Amino acid sequence: MKPNTIKITYWTSTVIFALLMLMDGYGGVSRQQAGVEIMQHLGYPVYFLSIVGVAKILGAAAILQTRFIAIKEWAYAGFAFNFLGAFASRAFVGDPTFEVVFPFVALAIMAVPYYFWKKYEQIRYAIA
Repeated sequence: MKPNTIKITYWTSTVIFALLMLMDGYGGVSRQQAGVEIMQHLGYPVYFLSIVGVAKILGAAAILQTRFIAIKEWAYAGFAFNFLGAFASRAFVGDPTFEVVFPFVALAIMAVPYYFWKKYEQIRYAIA
């Protein structure tokens, strides 16, 4: 793959993923009704929605910044923990298969910007 293609794919997928997390985070912070119902269904306190919402907003900002590599890495790890926790929570309450598997779909979507970030970093350091 050409370096320019990697760069474009990295930034496009990162911005799309960050926007999705920003919207989801905003929904949590503003305690949208759908989120409140899901938290109650899963047995979590509603205030947990705000905590996760703030974390998603901060994580989205972290993956968009380019200066602090460790913070970006931890943000991706946090999103992975979030999706794995969502999978486990859905499985433990006996949700339908699609709702149990959907967090893995989100994890796969997150893997695209992560993969291209690593490829982009290789190219950046090879040129420098």
